[in-house]
Amino acid sequence: MQNGKIIQVEDKVPLKLLVPLSIQHMFAMFGASVLVPFIFGINPAIVLFMNGVGTLLFILITKGKAPAYLGSSFAFIAPATLVIQKWGYPYALGGFVVVGAVGCLLALIIYKCGTKWIDVVLPPAAMGPVVALIGLELAGSAASTGLIVPTEAVPSVLPQNVIVFCVTLGVAVLGSVLFRKFLSVIPILIAIVCGYIAALCTGALPAADILAALRQPLFQLPNFQAPQFNLEAILIVLPVILVIANEHIGHQLVTSKIVGRDLLKDPGLHRSLFADNFSTMLSGFIGSVPTTTYGENIGVMAITKVYSVRVIGGAAILSLICSFVGPFAALIQTIPPSVIGGISFLLYGMIGTSGLRILVDNKVDYGRNRNMILTSVIFVVGLSGVTLSLGNVSLSGMTLAAIVGMLMSLLFYAFDKLKWSNDLAE
Repeated sequence: MQNGKIIQVEDKVPLKLLVPLSIQHMFAMFGASVLVPFIFGINPAIVLFMNGVGTLLFILITKGKAPAYLGSSFAFIAPATLVIQKWGYPYALGGFVVVGAVGCLLALIIYKCGTKWIDVVLPPAAMGPVVALIGLELAGSAASTGLIVPTEAVPSVLPQNVIVFCVTLGVAVLGSVLFRKFLSVIPILIAIVCGYIAALCTGALPAADILAALRQPLFQLPNFQAPQFNLEAILIVLPVILVIANEHIGHQLVTSKIVGRDLLKDPGLHRSLFADNFSTMLSGFIGSVPTTTYGENIGVMAITKVYSVRVIGGAAILSLICSFVGPFAALIQTIPPSVIGGISFLLYGMIGTSGLRILVDNKVDYGRNRNMILTSVIFVVGLSGVTLSLGNVSLSGMTLAAIVGMLMSLLFYAFDKLKWSNDLAE
């Protein structure tokens, strides 16, 4: 690595390098991945378990040709939160199962029909703002989660919560800009550790909670639970399939550039997309959160030039082991809300920015009327609070915006075919 040597996808890695490189991959996704179960109010041990299982399944289904680590998906947070508030977490699990099943069906369609139709249904001018809405919708909850603004549950703001929030956010921001080498890929993890220490020093985290966590049995099963199904809940979560499909394709394209191989052809987009969504479906059946390929781990590969699936498989096995270690899982649960809020403050904004990056990377031309209209309408629909009620089902936010964007894109495509559009490319 010091000589700039590239370790390719199929290369074997000596044990003395395999262990630290695997730990590095697990750390890279750890901070962001455990944040999702905190938001949903579940034990993160089941998520660590499913991250390991999902990654190993992904490697198996893609024949060990596509290096990718599966972590918790942020795309489901907004619709799943609505479902949890109205019906409870088991009904969100039912939505995860259905979305995963539909994603597997989409993989079959791609295998039979190719990928060109995706750009027709949701072109970059539509997909960019839809992805941005994932973070923008959640932005308002970051401060309340961090206990730095008054809420009904917490009517007054405590100084120690503000200190912990600012320490966490500050380390995450400065670390993302100043850290180098290995530290540059784990600024979120370092920020969580610093915020945790600040909470202990200020009294926001009682030392008794840590001692109680350390007294947990060394071996402990993750908290498995079964899904329940409700049509309304499923319809609220289902449109997320549009977002996660585009996210997956984007990750595979970036990874292809890094490893110097066309992963959309070999092992094929249909295989990687199926593996991704099969893991999400399985997550819903056992009580975990949806999984997705992780940009943090793609960044690790780009920096280290280590693309070996054996390293990623090693990280998956480590995640599996940690999910059964009782004190480790209990310590994760003691992370104070102010720490989670501080991290969310940055991550939600980064999710929004990733949507804007889709527009930049695809060089969307806003000199064309359709692109301007698509992006404008999607943002307004997603942020205005408008709700569409169809019987007992209510669609709003990113979910409604994605549907509107898809219908508009199909309409514009029909106008192009009829040569009615006034901005047809020459």
